[in-house]
Amino acid sequence: MDSTQLQNLLMEKAHTMPNKARRVAEYLLANMREASFRSIGDIADELKVSKAQLVRVAQMLGFSGYAELKGCLQQAILEQINPAALLARAVSSGDSLSESIYSAEQANLEDTLAQLSPEDTEKFCSLVKSSNTVYCVGWGISSLVVELLQMRLAVMGKKSVFIQRSSLSMWEQTRCIGKGDLVVVCELPSYSIEVTESVQAAHKNGAKVITITDSAAAPVCRTAELSLFVSANSPTFGSSIIGPLFLTHVLASALAMTPEFEAKKHLEAQSEFLHDERIFHPIFGLKY
Repeated sequence: MDSTQLQNLLMEKAHTMPNKARRVAEYLLANMREASFRSIGDIADELKVSKAQLVRVAQMLGFSGYAELKGCLQQAILEQINPAALLARAVSSGDSLSESIYSAEQANLEDTLAQLSPEDTEKFCSLVKSSNTVYCVGWGISSLVVELLQMRLAVMGKKSVFIQRSSLSMWEQTRCIGKGDLVVVCELPSYSIEVTESVQAAHKNGAKVITITDSAAAPVCRTAELSLFVSANSPTFGSSIIGPLFLTHVLASALAMTPEFEAKKHLEAQSEFLHDERIFHPIFGLKY
């Protein structure tokens, strides 16, 4: 059963269910990704129903029990982030691929901006300013997002370290992080156990954590002081980084404009670097 079929099943059956069961079905429909990763106990607690109620809903939907329903949810989510499946669907849909990509990315930008509040931006800036060192953590495509952040922080004179999977495991690189430090981790599907455990270890040592992710169900959110959410849907690849990169640029710009952060003097030093004619061709314009 693919994600569309599962959604149609939930919508069709929800109308015929008693109130409590309908509330469960509506939650599953609206939160498929979160439900696919969360335990039956977590969902029961949030909805204030019994685990038995979740099992009954699964059986009303035609599954043997909640475990089978959860497996179907996970399969539907994996299908949504499978690049080959996404590309095949985009090609077979008959729609213009360029239009599909444009529409998806426009939606990613709008949704990402809509999820960012002034309070979250202010808290991000406060956590960065008060930290000794900012460790920017990411694996795979997510590492491109935090690499941009680390570069921006370095230009503004903030001590920062970029951590990705390399000759050292992420756990080996993060075990020195502790009290007074800040971890900013970007985690887009698929969620990596290595990233989760590395961030949890840093948090256990006293570091604060900021997450940039697409879902509150992402395991790294469990230890987060602040979670920033992005839209990262793509008709061709598992996750788009347009929204996450946009968010990173907005946050870094907000930080640069914070008077007490003293970014100005470091940006002035950067300007001098840009005018070094041994490195750049000034006749074409200078930007960083």
